Amino acid sequence: MKPGTSTEDIITWEDSFPIAQKLRALHPEAALVNVSLGMIYHWTIELPGFDDDPELANENILLAIYQEWYEEDLSI
Repeated sequence: MKPGTSTEDIITWEDSFPIAQKLRALHPEAALVNVSLGMIYHWTIELPGFDDDPELANENILLAIYQEWYEEDLSI
């Protein structure tokens, strides 16, 4: 766990919706069409509260985060 993070703030690869929400908030200027899975990966592992093994990420997990972000953008 990263310093200054409580157990309630912890996010893992299984938390695709909370990750997408945090990434949207931190990168409001990002046009999703220009966001790569590599960018999602790097942004996610840098999130405060992210506490999971970076090597567990795979294309399906990253696509789930992308899809959640996309769906949130549609709901605006």
